[in-house]
Amino acid sequence: MNNNATERAKMPTGDSSVLDSRSLTNSYATLIPVLQKGMRVLDVGCGTGAISAGIAAAVGSTGTVVGIDSSAHLIAKGKDDHADLPQLTLIEADLFTYDPAEKFDLIVSARVLQWLSNPAAALLKFKSLLKPGGIISILDYNHTQLQWTPAPPVSMQQFYQSFLDWRADAGMDNNMADHLPGIFEQLGFHNITTIPADEVYKKSTHSFVEKAGIWTKVAELRGPQMVTSGFITEAARLTAITEYNAWVQEGAEEMVMKLKEVRATV
Repeated sequence: MNNNATERAKMPTGDSSVLDSRSLTNSYATLIPVLQKGMRVLDVGCGTGAISAGIAAAVGSTGTVVGIDSSAHLIAKGKDDHADLPQLTLIEADLFTYDPAEKFDLIVSARVLQWLSNPAAALLKFKSLLKPGGIISILDYNHTQLQWTPAPPVSMQQFYQSFLDWRADAGMDNNMADHLPGIFEQLGFHNITTIPADEVYKKSTHSFVEKAGIWTKVAELRGPQMVTSGFITEAARLTAITEYNAWVQEGAEEMVMKLKEVRATV
């Protein structure tokens, strides 16, 4: 196994549309009941701050939201995008060296732990940054349970398997969501709750092509990394993009990405 999850997880520069299209309501709705005015919240792996901005709106002017991400270009874009929210601060930082002056009421992390080879260490760091009684919320995927109806072209099925293999080779967990409750328990968290949050996209919805097309984006942005690492050829990557785009437009009916929020307290 290659111990290079940190390197592979880095978001390539360029198109951040997948991150920008997310919001609290469309991409982390299960969190909304937890948010209260005046809360101090940390969003780990915030990207361009699209979800962080919704959290900041929810906690209001008396609250504070800090978003951290290790990708400088994403933080720079987020600062421009959300300059109108004084209670939101976006910082380029590494989680494991981040040392804020004040602890948090709530720490959230959406679709991030799946990119780590050491999720338990990350959760221990989260625990150290929470106030007594503080809440942690992790939203993440079970990638091996992705459902397409009908099956997409073989070229995309092969690309997707290569994607899973490339991730596993770096020590990333392709079933992160299912394993989170057990890790929480081992680390001594309390009140562990799992909330289903599957992303279900049907052809009849206006955003279907965009949402189902996420795997085109993955092939475009992550595919070159996979080619360099020897998990797929460039020709196979390009074929997967072309054939999958056609399938999304013509034959696709539904895509379900298996997602769960796992919540606990310290």
